[in-house]
Amino acid sequence: MKKLILFLSILTYASLSAQKLHKDFVFLSDIDETIQFELRYLGNNNFIGKPIDGYGRDCIVMTKKTAFALKNVQQILLKEGLSLKIFDAYRPQQAVDHFVRWAKQTNDTLMKKEYYPDVPKSELFTQGYIAGKSGHSRGSTV
Repeated sequence: MKKLILFLSILTYASLSAQKLHKDFVFLSDIDETIQFELRYLGNNNFIGKPIDGYGRDCIVMTKKTAFALKNVQQILLKEGLSLKIFDAYRPQQAVDHFVRWAKQTNDTLMKKEYYPDVPKSELFTQGYIAGKSGHSRGSTV
């Protein structure tokens, strides 16, 4: 199962440039254009303070199942004058690797005050904030 997930993740990431996704993945905007998103890893407003490797397009990719579940929630929220807002979804392994490299550079604390003020950077792994593998790489996490 892990090999299948890895394969699907790599396939999805590789095919993004051609705008063709694996049959189980979709662009969220194709399912529901009303869901707001702000992909902070494309820019500097994130816990590292600079764009993250692997994020080249301003779009949300995820599994069809997740997209339709979010659409159902969004329909309920819109009736209440509310909306979902997504900051991250599918995460390529290239981005996870960037997080790991950054976390090992303990002197780089540019965004500590804003994003992790109460956690020593040296403990980001042990406390589970950063890992070598991410659930986001499966395409069903937001």
